[in-house]
Amino acid sequence: MEAVKTANYTIYFNDDGYLWLYENVRLNHYSMVVIITDSNTQQYCLPIFLQRFETDLPIEIIELEPGEENKTIETCTQVWQAMADIGADRKSIVINLGGGVVTDLGGFAASVFKRGIDFINVPTSLLGMVDAAIGGKTGVDLGSLKNQVGTINNPVAILADTAYLSTLSAEEVRSGFAEMLKHGLIYDKNYWESVVNLTNLTNNDLDAAIKRSVEIKTNITEQDPNEKNIRKILNFGHTLGHAIESYFLESKDKKTLLHGEAIAAGMILEAHLSMQKKMLPEPEYHSIKEVLTGIFGKLEISENDEAEIIKLLQHDKKNEFGTVKFVLLQETGKAVINQEADNYLINNAFRSYQN
Repeated sequence: MEAVKTANYTIYFNDDGYLWLYENVRLNHYSMVVIITDSNTQQYCLPIFLQRFETDLPIEIIELEPGEENKTIETCTQVWQAMADIGADRKSIVINLGGGVVTDLGGFAASVFKRGIDFINVPTSLLGMVDAAIGGKTGVDLGSLKNQVGTINNPVAILADTAYLSTLSAEEVRSGFAEMLKHGLIYDKNYWESVVNLTNLTNNDLDAAIKRSVEIKTNITEQDPNEKNIRKILNFGHTLGHAIESYFLESKDKKTLLHGEAIAAGMILEAHLSMQKKMLPEPEYHSIKEVLTGIFGKLEISENDEAEIIKLLQHDKKNEFGTVKFVLLQETGKAVINQEADNYLINNAFRSYQN
């Protein structure tokens, strides 16, 4: 597949990525390669990567514990200490080999170590390939609150090799699929309709669908690198979705959700808010709900859960002057930023979701 170029970096696909990597590392005279993985990607993906990565430079591996619960500043401190211990310097390069947690945390660690060193993202999950690794957002969570500390700092490049998807469970692939569906809902109705029909995620159409999803996200982030305007539409489903994800993460009697599971619920709820505010036509809302519940099922959320989830909305990064801001849909394929919705509308959305 042809690479997707942005003003600051390029996203290479499959074999082309390793060809670029060989030339770039050689020409830039790096002192050391630091590969950040988690224990899962170290076992299943690192052997694949090392077979394809040709270099004479010393390679050091830093392994993280997997899972969102480990995307913390404490883990970052351990990474920085490990980098100092192995003698990483300003001419070292970090390669983040993993899903969204690894690319978020590894990118943040590289962005501030020695006041910033080069890093490359090699996403190994579908979520990472189409969303998390793209756009320069890096960071960690603050307790259960998502992405509260971080930077916007672009990688040198992104290498998206769909061979890594064979190492994922069906649930992990489905989690990334939520972001692909989101890209269609906010930006491209034709893409939404085509991805909805991708019932077999292992077929040959997946590469093309991934590339289109990458194009959509890069088109949006190129227009607004620092999320002052249009880039905010990428947060559709994430205001309530992140609150749900955080609540399930910190609740002892709830299972920890995959990101896409929480965002799918958030998209249904925020589509309902869009309908209540006379923006999204009712038939389109029901179509969106049917598609998303058909793929992701439905979370069990009680009225007590709702109250706690709504409390968490105050910590959303998109809030302005204490007011919760939503991204809502005007129609399938068109999103509108900076929308408000009171608790009455939010509670109505939860009632509809449960019904």
